[in-house]
Amino acid sequence: MDRQLVPLKLDLSAHRFGRPQQAGPMTVLPLFGPEANGKFTPPLSGIKLAGVRGYGNVELHNPSRSGVAILPLHMGYIQDQAQNHALCGSAFLGAGQKRLFEDACCVQQAQGGYLESKEQWFFILPLHLREEALRLRGQKHYGKLWPEISKLNQRLGLEARGHLEQVICRQRPLLTQYQTRVELLNGQTGALFFVGDRLAGVEIAPSAAYFREVWTPLVCFCYGVAAMELEGKVKEQPVLPFAAGNLGELRQQLVASRQDRLQRIHDWLHRTPADKFDRKEEESYLGMRLYTATGNNFVGQFVEDEGRLVYASVAARAKYLEGISWEAIAN
Repeated sequence: MDRQLVPLKLDLSAHRFGRPQQAGPMTVLPLFGPEANGKFTPPLSGIKLAGVRGYGNVELHNPSRSGVAILPLHMGYIQDQAQNHALCGSAFLGAGQKRLFEDACCVQQAQGGYLESKEQWFFILPLHLREEALRLRGQKHYGKLWPEISKLNQRLGLEARGHLEQVICRQRPLLTQYQTRVELLNGQTGALFFVGDRLAGVEIAPSAAYFREVWTPLVCFCYGVAAMELEGKVKEQPVLPFAAGNLGELRQQLVASRQDRLQRIHDWLHRTPADKFDRKEEESYLGMRLYTATGNNFVGQFVEDEGRLVYASVAARAKYLEGISWEAIAN
């Protein structure tokens, strides 16, 4: 597939596409890019939660002796009996560095207690919260995302309140099905995510090890929540087996099926409006630069290392996600 079809002003010239996979309303097109030769530490080993120093103040630590940690955009932490938080933006953490983020958003409205530096797991904010979270970066008010979380819960038929754990934790058995139905491939460093017939996001990591550690937060909690909502609205038709009389016919039908899926993705990308980003540099570190990208239909952040794209997390804006269709796919 032609990389120029991706209608976002991101340089994907060093990446190649893999074979698309589909799980209900979610389609994933794998990306494979160059490795960063150990310069960047993966987020589970390279980013540790040191604690919450008051609501909205999250301290993170890079314990590695070498390697820069790029904070995954909109990462958040869950812990029992504590008020869970998520970050509004990405950032750099150098080896051994601790950093306090004072503009984090609390994602559990009524739970008391602070997160501690013990074993946790992290998530990425659901797709429908990402535009607002990015807009609110820099604003020091820990309850700033509660109205949007409440709207998301209402969309999903849950109690309308600012508790994201209603989705992330209580719906986890449903969300993890996307992880089991879509395979992370060896050497994969990114993916294009589609929900229904729309391009929903572009995720690129500096290494396969990095992408492996953000895979579950992305496929289950970020894009999986949007797919779960859509899946509840349309009844998927059962997949009929190939009517092949012999092995040769089966191979031909498999090839035709794969080509049909590629053509479908080609059509989706062709219909996606071209988006030219306004870039704002947020910070720099050792030749790396972090930018916020704002377009008409997509927003996110990306990192360039001496001009080469090494990280990107760009998601569809709320207005572009309206009117997503899955009927053609499901039927």
